[in-house]
Amino acid sequence: QVQLVESGGGSVQAGGSLRLSCAASGNTHNIGCKGWFRQAPGKERERVAIIYTGSGGTYYSPSVKGRFTISQDNAKNTVYLQMNSLKPDDTAMYYCAAGAELGSCYLGRYQYWGQGTQVTVSS
Repeated sequence: QVQLVESGGGSVQAGGSLRLSCAASGNTHNIGCKGWFRQAPGKERERVAIIYTGSGGTYYSPSVKGRFTISQDNAKNTVYLQMNSLKPDDTAMYYCAAGAELGSCYLGRYQYWGQGTQVTVSS
């Protein structure tokens, strides 16, 4: 099993920045990718950014591309999401997720999820 623990959420004014962290523990050897999803009240869950463990390749939602940066420290089994130029529309619960293996990641299947961290952006 893999446990994911997020940190770094909070409240910020529009235009500000936040950095989220997600530390993985447990049986992390085969994790193919880690990433961030978000869900606002009344809205569907959105895939925000993904990073592949081996290659470091990334995916960004068009809504955040150019403003958010995902990175990883494989030695620490930690993934980060640097969020700049935040907008009120970025307000949501942010969840860290991981794919058990690379094949799962390619299929868009994420077996492990964190509890979430709230990000609130005020205008």
